[in-house]
Amino acid sequence: MTKNVLLAGESWTSTATHVKGFDLFASVTYHTGSEQFLALFRDSDYAVTHMPSHDAQTRFPATLEGLQAYDAIILSDIGANTLLLHPDTWAHSKRTPNRLKLLREYVEAGGGLMMIGGYLSFQGINGSARFRNTPVEDALPVKCLPWDDRVEVPEGFTPRIVAQHPVIDGLGAQWPHLLGYNEVELKPGATLIATVPDTDHPLLVAGRHGAGRTLAWTSDMSVHWLPPEFSAWDGYARLWRNCLDWLTEARAA
Repeated sequence: MTKNVLLAGESWTSTATHVKGFDLFASVTYHTGSEQFLALFRDSDYAVTHMPSHDAQTRFPATLEGLQAYDAIILSDIGANTLLLHPDTWAHSKRTPNRLKLLREYVEAGGGLMMIGGYLSFQGINGSARFRNTPVEDALPVKCLPWDDRVEVPEGFTPRIVAQHPVIDGLGAQWPHLLGYNEVELKPGATLIATVPDTDHPLLVAGRHGAGRTLAWTSDMSVHWLPPEFSAWDGYARLWRNCLDWLTEARAA
């Protein structure tokens, strides 16, 4: 049976100004960090729909029934405002559904939710992801900090496994290095699976909320915190597959 997964975020647009003596011009480029992740699930029993951040503002489901079309939802590098501020509210002052509250209801009803780290995950760069004290944070197995929560580790760190859990089955204890993460706090009752050495900050955490399951991976799914050595690791595909298997297990039962 095919399981449906929604990946929201993991895209960005960059602008640059090029100055060549007296003359200058501007360019705009579009980027996505989801390609390798999506490739893992082609021709599998998971149908993963990628909804880039610029589409999510309008296309992210605005009803519980719309969310329940998916067995699991992944938020990756997408801020709370993108989901809160539909253009009908932002530009036209119309009332629209609170999609952060709907995500909490979705998990309470048995859905699977995962947040993956990045500059606009958890609390994010300059605190601008703004998931602290939101309904999404209620459902996650971690709490967000009230400030810029990025921890850059340019020298790299190797994850430390501190508990056995189905999401790391078959992966062993030696993982490739990572280059950064979002600092969060573990919630009581959550399962701490992997940490950052030296700081013991959470890296991979599993939890339950209502009838649903949630995961927090505080590093990236792609550049820049997740380097080529990690995505080339033979455990890369197994890690994400394990995560989806565990998140969707409750709904499949």
